[in-house]
Amino acid sequence: MRYSNGSVLAGQRPEHAERPAGAGQDVDWQSVDTSNDDRAPGRVQSVERAVTILEFLAANGWSGVTDVGNALGVHKSTAFRLLNTLEGRGLVEQHVDSGKYRLGFGLLQLAHAVTVGPDIRRQSQPGCEWLAQHTDETITLSVCEDFESVTIDQIVSTSTVASRSWLGRRIPLHAAASGKIFLASLPDEDFEKIIAGPHERFTPGTITGVGELRQEIDQCKANGYATTSEEFEEGLSSIAAPILSFDNAVVAAISISGPTYRLDEERLTELAPLVREAAAQASAGFTYEWRAGGVEEASAQS
Repeated sequence: MRYSNGSVLAGQRPEHAERPAGAGQDVDWQSVDTSNDDRAPGRVQSVERAVTILEFLAANGWSGVTDVGNALGVHKSTAFRLLNTLEGRGLVEQHVDSGKYRLGFGLLQLAHAVTVGPDIRRQSQPGCEWLAQHTDETITLSVCEDFESVTIDQIVSTSTVASRSWLGRRIPLHAAASGKIFLASLPDEDFEKIIAGPHERFTPGTITGVGELRQEIDQCKANGYATTSEEFEEGLSSIAAPILSFDNAVVAAISISGPTYRLDEERLTELAPLVREAAAQASAGFTYEWRAGGVEEASAQS
């Protein structure tokens, strides 16, 4: 299991990382010109510009409106309107502090139908279904995006009192069981930046102190799972374990959630072996996909 040693989480790629193979041909952005009308018949300029923006952000990551406008060869007001439209559909997202843009999580839903490499939801499905069958609780699959835990799939409990849908919900890392998993897997520099806070308090049980949160993450690393009890929402508890890629990097987290009166501390401890087993099953899907791609078999690691 890779913890605090430079692993790259789902939805996060270091600035120095190379562009993934198959991400498309390299583009000379200085030569891109979408401002003229000398286009093939039937093409729509606004659509071409929108696609060019997505390609530009895929190649460059966080970029400002001026950067995008320069790449398109248009005024920044035009670039802003295009970015604003794409953001409204979840295809790009804007950084709260810098105002810059990058590709949004909404693209995952589009890519899901045509993905060639490992797909998180598809590869994790057996583990999620197995866990749902063995617990009869709500099972969620989450990834880390922009230092938040984002739910991308869910199996709702059949119990009388069930957790509501969390699909698409973004939760700060310190307040979610899955978030603690992601915190534990961050490179040291990012971990120290996030752990320093400040941390929003959602309930009286939210862990906001740096020392206490650090101890919580240390415990998570030691146990191989993380728990929350009324830390994001009163009356809600959860337990999560990491899903690993073939190289032992944390790519997602699988969680059990439900009402605290049913998932008390004792019950969460009982569920720990089950959620870890489900995570192992989900992780096996990524190993299989990697082997099926023609790469030499990985050495057994746990």
